[in-house]
Amino acid sequence: MLRCRTLWQVTELQSTPAETAPRRPGGLRGLFGRFEHLIRELGKFGTVGAISFVADITVFNLLLFAEVEHPGWLSTIWPLVAATISMTIAATVAFIGNRFWTWKDRERTNLRREYSLYFLFNLVGLVIGLVCLGLSHYALGSVWPFFETKLADNLAKNIVGMLLGTAFRFWSYRQIVFRKPNSE
Repeated sequence: MLRCRTLWQVTELQSTPAETAPRRPGGLRGLFGRFEHLIRELGKFGTVGAISFVADITVFNLLLFAEVEHPGWLSTIWPLVAATISMTIAATVAFIGNRFWTWKDRERTNLRREYSLYFLFNLVGLVIGLVCLGLSHYALGSVWPFFETKLADNLAKNIVGMLLGTAFRFWSYRQIVFRKPNSE
């Protein structure tokens, strides 16, 4: 009997630390807790992106629908020029929002470095959007006239191009431009 009691006490002592260890909530609450920081970053990034998206669409359509006569060669590429101008303005708005709100807790490096990398990755995002617009307007437009319309230009640039470019930009900003503070 003494032996069973000792064995019981040993078993009880071994299980005590596991009982006092903090438990993580399960289900959706546990999942949210595990990814809470990423969800908050995505929310802020999305808000900044929405504001930039409105700036981008507004400038793009003002330029696209402006009743300005362009020289022959410029009128041919005007949708791409308008997209480049609007995306540059939107990228500047997004840099300010992301630097000073979305990733304000990240370590600050040289502002010139951040700005240069930011615009380098925005240039890649711009190319992604321009490729979508170019494929739609010029490649598909040569087969189906609908793809040469301003509606198709907006869909190609502002939906398809924006989604693909945004996914790339979120990854590159988070991993490279606005790095996590070193936890040494």
